[in-house]
Amino acid sequence: MAGAVAPKRQDTRKFFENLSGAGKSIGVLTSGGDAQGMNAAVRAVVRMGIYVGAKVYFIHEGYQGMVDGGDNIKEATWESVSSMLQVGGTVIGSARCKEFRTHEGRLKAAHNLVERGITNLCVIGGDGSLTGANLFREEWSGLLDELVQQGLISEEAARTNSVLHIVGMVGSIDNDFCGTDMTIGTDSALHRIIEVVDAIMTTAQSHQRTFVLEVMGRHCGYLALVSALACGADWVFFPEMPPEDGWEDNMCQKLSENRADKKRLNIIIVAEGAIDCHNKAITPDYIKELVVRCLGFDTRVTILGHVQRGGTPSAFDRILASRMGVEAVLALLEASASTPACVVSLVGNQAVRLPLMECVQMTQEVQKAMDEKKFEEAVRLRGRSFENNLSTYRLLSYRKADSELPNGEEVAGDEEQFNSSFNVAVLNVGAPAAGMNAAVRSAVRVGITEGHKMFAVNDGFEGFYKGQIKEIKWGDVGGWTGQGGSLLGTKRTLPGKHLDKIAEQIRIHNISALLVIGGFEAYVGLLELSAARDKYNEFCVPMVMVPATVSNNIPGSDLSIGSDTALNAITDTCDRIKQSASGTKRRVFIIETMGGYCGYLATVGGLAAGADTVYIYEEPFDIRDLQANVEHLTQKMKTSIQRGLVLRNENCNENFTTDFVYQLYTEEGRGVFDCRKNILGHMQQGGAPSPFDRNFGTKVAAKAIQWITRTLKDSYKGGRVFANSEDTACLLGMRRRAMVFQPVAQLRDETDFVHRIPKEQWWLKLRPLMKILAKYKTSYDVSDSGQLEHVTRVRPKETNTSSTI
Repeated sequence: MAGAVAPKRQDTRKFFENLSGAGKSIGVLTSGGDAQGMNAAVRAVVRMGIYVGAKVYFIHEGYQGMVDGGDNIKEATWESVSSMLQVGGTVIGSARCKEFRTHEGRLKAAHNLVERGITNLCVIGGDGSLTGANLFREEWSGLLDELVQQGLISEEAARTNSVLHIVGMVGSIDNDFCGTDMTIGTDSALHRIIEVVDAIMTTAQSHQRTFVLEVMGRHCGYLALVSALACGADWVFFPEMPPEDGWEDNMCQKLSENRADKKRLNIIIVAEGAIDCHNKAITPDYIKELVVRCLGFDTRVTILGHVQRGGTPSAFDRILASRMGVEAVLALLEASASTPACVVSLVGNQAVRLPLMECVQMTQEVQKAMDEKKFEEAVRLRGRSFENNLSTYRLLSYRKADSELPNGEEVAGDEEQFNSSFNVAVLNVGAPAAGMNAAVRSAVRVGITEGHKMFAVNDGFEGFYKGQIKEIKWGDVGGWTGQGGSLLGTKRTLPGKHLDKIAEQIRIHNISALLVIGGFEAYVGLLELSAARDKYNEFCVPMVMVPATVSNNIPGSDLSIGSDTALNAITDTCDRIKQSASGTKRRVFIIETMGGYCGYLATVGGLAAGADTVYIYEEPFDIRDLQANVEHLTQKMKTSIQRGLVLRNENCNENFTTDFVYQLYTEEGRGVFDCRKNILGHMQQGGAPSPFDRNFGTKVAAKAIQWITRTLKDSYKGGRVFANSEDTACLLGMRRRAMVFQPVAQLRDETDFVHRIPKEQWWLKLRPLMKILAKYKTSYDVSDSGQLEHVTRVRPKETNTSSTI
């Protein structure tokens, strides 16, 4: 939910070894409402702080513990944060503290911190908690003077502790803080919501029921909006966008139309803070009464409540919190007396530092805009991510009747008519990936809304040349969002040997554009089709690829549809495996993950699961490294942490196989620890797609279809579509902070075709972080960190230039 951010790059590369924490003390606390992932942030702060030589203190029960002091402030050890990663809530406690809001309370807190030499604070909480921390920092000098005057501390102590540094991390399931795309806990809350929706859908279909679900979000509708996108809800209510007068009739008409189309269930999502345009609350009970009275539908209400705060954190939240925790410690080490308090945020896939109070003020302006009924302004202030979610939901929720399809529109400067209705084909290529079906559903419905006829190709390029092509309509993709795998069918067959037959099918079905959703084979297939344009005019049509593969090995995109679901499968399995050893001391697990030659799943899964070592192809290793890893685990077993986790990418080394690594660890660890191995296999490709993959697939496919429409218009000449330039065969990928269309021909140089991976991969920067948290000595590049970036407001016309997911 970031506002626009003006990045500032450092000119020199800097490594954290230059930032010593010796002689420094860091306090970490969680405040306000709890959120899944807070423990991962605490763990990262503690371990990174200890790693750089600082003392780190737990401050239990939030600000209340800081005011009360005593045993509430305890020094943390490396072992004290073991087994925290997978635990929801916050193990160091959180409490509302009225006393800290008073000057006397803050004076007590300052005294307690000075006694322990704590002049660096990591505060994990919402905007209220962070605002309180900034006030505490601003008053610090005056508080020390008072303590000296009262004889509670010496003048020397006041000089030694003269500056208080504050770094914030936002923990809130509501994602209601401006300046960051995601707050800690939001993704996990979405998991809880979608789990409930998926379960409800089965019972609702059995009885032809309408379900009204209330989700959290008293002031922010992010959870309601994104969960509505992720489950294909029929209607959604949230505070930033109240429905217009007459919404009751409009909603009932839509529900009635859906039932007439033989749709067996209706889902309505309501944020707890939902209001109408007259500021009147819209409650689930009111909606139920309305549906029953007007339509007579069997209707049930489910209020999710604190279920959304509970449960284990998702892989995304663990990784986000770990990255933020490490970045927070680096920010404290780099802070000077003049450095303002900052908050560590996520923008795109980057951890950045933003001025704390700028973000707080912008967050408060959202509420001010809503109070003044400036709802469009409130949505704009929420940032690009929120706006894009809303625009995509609107796009998918409006169904054009056949009579509304355009017959044609005038092309400026051209005497002929541009026919805006074209035949567009969509197909899945490669291995199945969770989220593919959400992408197909989005593509079909946006395509129909744009006026096109959509055609589904079964079984990828193989089905294409065999003529397995048929028109697919709006109702055909109902309920696809939550389905795993590929309902269209997908195969790894490349088109190269069947170009003539594929060209014939394009001609037979009069296909004017292609959307290919898939993995590396989809990328190579698009390259082959675009290269054959000189020989086959049928391929001179707009073609776009959306990456969808659990391996996340596609050049031109930092993320692929399906990889988040696979990461959660790996993380969940590792949690269960570790738990199986809870009654067994000194046991090491060797886990093999998928990914081909790409180590993304192993590395990021290892970070989320708290692995000790991860072996990947991109980082070569030899027998000496294996021996060092065994010795590291042997030392670990001498502490109170007596479980080890080792992940191995399936193709990391042809000789050091999973069996070899297992046997080596077993032999070398004999008498110290025993070993177990587990090959996760195809379970990583299965299961219902995660909320992220549903949302990601929905939005990128919608954006791809809109690009197709624009490119068709630009390519329509002489009464037909002709597109043969490089920029009409593109891959739509997420690059750092934006979604960008890149010609596939230009991505050739970025590709290692032998090993089917990009030559440069952003996530390799996370490997040192993973090693640090496992207590390995390594260097950590902070060249992208260390400078504050300032939040600026987004102008409406800028919001379409990029698309933060």
